[in-house]
Amino acid sequence: MTAFPAWPLFDRLIDLALEEDVGAGDVTTQALIPPDLQGEAHLRAQQDLVVAGLPVAGRVFRKLDASLVFEPQVEEGREIAAGTVLARLSGPVAGILTGERTALNFLQRLSGIATFTRRMASLIEGSAAALVDTRKTTPGWRALEKYAVRLGGARNHRSGLYDGVLIKNNHLAAAASITQAVQQARQHSHHLLKIEVEVTDLAGLEEALAAGAEVIMLDNLDEAAMKKAVAIVAGRALLEASGSINAERLPRVAATGVNLISMGQLTHSAPAADIHLRLVRTWK
Repeated sequence: MTAFPAWPLFDRLIDLALEEDVGAGDVTTQALIPPDLQGEAHLRAQQDLVVAGLPVAGRVFRKLDASLVFEPQVEEGREIAAGTVLARLSGPVAGILTGERTALNFLQRLSGIATFTRRMASLIEGSAAALVDTRKTTPGWRALEKYAVRLGGARNHRSGLYDGVLIKNNHLAAAASITQAVQQARQHSHHLLKIEVEVTDLAGLEEALAAGAEVIMLDNLDEAAMKKAVAIVAGRALLEASGSINAERLPRVAATGVNLISMGQLTHSAPAADIHLRLVRTWK
């Protein structure tokens, strides 16, 4: 099971989301729902999906009303069929209705990423290449979205600018050469940080390799050039394919022999999963 990240960041995110949606109060629920009305609601999948985000959804409801009981009915990361109940929720109806949209926003977004990632990862099953995400994430949501990617069966690239050196085209535009950029990065980095260099042609690849880069990103190279790059490197560095990667290209890129395939679509373009909440009974 993929471990859920630490809570402090997400508590701030949930608080912000509730402040945005609820503001000074849920005027509709306050007008229509008696404070003592109790009820049960179900979160149900409307499509086949990979479940991600149940802990966050539960936290949303408990922040609104600590007496609300949130009971997951499936495990995080499981593939489930349309119609499956993901969780049962019981307690004050007012809290259920006030938290509905915020909880669904988290659950639909994260399950959508996990579902799309699982589909993409299945396209290169059996190959030696690993599918990885990027930093093209929703501001503030990065750790959650990368968690959903892991549940979907792919791996994470660096978390941020602080945990890996990646010398990209704009860095190189300000540097004298790939060689100098790698040397400077090495001087300013501790020994546990790997250095990755983005290249756009085979000449850049050879220079990055000679300079000692541990990972080389092949940016927008076609599959024929990727195969040549794999032969040139011969295992002396990790090769990452990046740029214009989609479902159609994935199997062809994996077949070139690269080690990693980074795909921004995993987080920036995954469609939200179709999940709804329905109140199924009430009592006092």
